[in-house]
Amino acid sequence: MPVFEWKGFNPKGKTISGVVDADSPRDARVKLKRDKVMVTTIKPVKGAGGLMMVTKSKKPAKKKLISDQMAAKIAKARGRSGGGAKGKKRLGEVSTFTRQLSTLMKASIPITEALRAIIDQTEGKRMGVLYRDIRERISQGATTADALAAHPDYFDELYVSMVRSGEAAGRLDDVLDRLSIFLQGQAKVRNRISAALAYPAVMLIVGLIIVGVLMVNVVPKITQMLAGRGQELPAATQFLQNVSEFLTAYWWLLFLGSIFSLLVFNLYYSSEKGRLSIDSKLLKVPVLGDLLAKQALSRFSQTFSTLLRSGVPVVRCLEVTKTVLGNRLLENTIDGVRAKILEGADIATPIKQSGVFPPIVGYMIAVGEQSGELDSMMEQVGESYQEEVEVATGKFTSLIEPMIILLLACLVGFIVIAILLPIMQMSSSFGS
Repeated sequence: MPVFEWKGFNPKGKTISGVVDADSPRDARVKLKRDKVMVTTIKPVKGAGGLMMVTKSKKPAKKKLISDQMAAKIAKARGRSGGGAKGKKRLGEVSTFTRQLSTLMKASIPITEALRAIIDQTEGKRMGVLYRDIRERISQGATTADALAAHPDYFDELYVSMVRSGEAAGRLDDVLDRLSIFLQGQAKVRNRISAALAYPAVMLIVGLIIVGVLMVNVVPKITQMLAGRGQELPAATQFLQNVSEFLTAYWWLLFLGSIFSLLVFNLYYSSEKGRLSIDSKLLKVPVLGDLLAKQALSRFSQTFSTLLRSGVPVVRCLEVTKTVLGNRLLENTIDGVRAKILEGADIATPIKQSGVFPPIVGYMIAVGEQSGELDSMMEQVGESYQEEVEVATGKFTSLIEPMIILLLACLVGFIVIAILLPIMQMSSSFGS
């Protein structure tokens, strides 16, 4: 069933807009008229993956399906330009959708009707089109996992794999409930880390802006006034004057240089060799490396446990789990572990031999394999590392805050001293 985008007026005369699914524009107008909406414009939403699109022809109109590959590209482009559907906002939307769908399905409501209920209470037009597309695909016979996989910007490989396993086992409602809990936990951890790092970042930005204003607007006036008296300026004041003149005259060069440096870094980091080199070095940075490693191990353990409990095979678990690590060295290690498992090895031995994972992880995995409770063991490891992430984050912020304060104090202190030195020399010369 096609989706139409409309604009109109409600009974109070207020301008409103939205999307509606109907067989034709006329049916869409009839639906909206029942809701007491006076429609001014209505047009089909083009490129909604899986929706039935009418082709122009001399013969009777035929309906065709947009290919899944094309729909995925459209969905990806829609996600990039969807008005801020990135990062935390997107994770929150997916988490809310998963929780609602799980609750409705546990109440024995068919998935198409559950999706219809979610669509009816969705306010955002972008998400409304997305949910309608998923429902339409399922109505046409696609599995829930395939319908979700057509929108990779919202439902990643981990999500789709768990849903596919839940469908195969007939436990989709349980898997969705587990996914909802998992996504909420990930969102909480991300929010805590963001909140902890927000203050140092704001403090650094504000401090650098203040220093920049001093160097560009205040320092030149003072140094010109001092130099106008014919007195030789101290070395520190001359250096400050030179830096100020350079910033005033060539600020654009610094701006372009920064952009060029970022482009070169991104180009190097996008290569396999560059990313492996940078990610390996980041893990060795004091404090920061410890925080990044514990974050990755927490995500690995919790994701692995969630997939196992959803019925995903171990080899597939490792294949999916490596996508959440965010570090090329750890990803390559997981690839090596997966290859050895395919050769007949257990999980714990290659984990221990990797030298990248802490010994406690290999030990816990070995105990879990022997007891047949690997999912529970990995969950405990994930919870333990999640607590350590919070401790490591606090340690990092407690270290970075005084460093930023010290840096800003040195910059401002140098500016003050460089300005006071010639004034003190003038005072001493007048006194003599």
